[in-house]
Amino acid sequence: MTLAAVPTAVPDPADRSGLAGDTMRRIMHVAATIRHQQDVEIAELGLTPAVARALYELDPDRPLPARDLAEQLQCDRSNVTALVDKLEQAGLVQRRVDPTDRRQKTLVVTGAGRQVRQRVHEVMSDSRLFDALTTGELAALRELVWKVSDGSAAQHCGT
Repeated sequence: MTLAAVPTAVPDPADRSGLAGDTMRRIMHVAATIRHQQDVEIAELGLTPAVARALYELDPDRPLPARDLAEQLQCDRSNVTALVDKLEQAGLVQRRVDPTDRRQKTLVVTGAGRQVRQRVHEVMSDSRLFDALTTGELAALRELVWKVSDGSAAQHCGT
């Protein structure tokens, strides 16, 4: 998937609806390109995007109960159980009894999990798509994206 340098039909700036629609289509195209690149690199790690996101959300220095991970991912606990099963089968996470509450199990990132989590972080932070932008253009883009996003985009959980 590649991005076209210039849209083929530029909407009239006076046509706010057309301009907004074209902008939305371009944003969706950029998002799809980013998602495709990330999915390919995540698959090379032997993970699904949902499993990678679960690993990414775990703090290697703080064991976490699965229910807390479900809250962070905004997922049903049963979905998180499947994600954790996959992480555990891959040797990236271990379920351990919480020393402060033996009725509860926590998720502990293993040494291998730390390494894969670091790679997942690198994949999710890859900014090659923005290489053609100047620093000023990138700063302006960030401000505009922040202005329209307000950080409330819903995330989806899956296995």
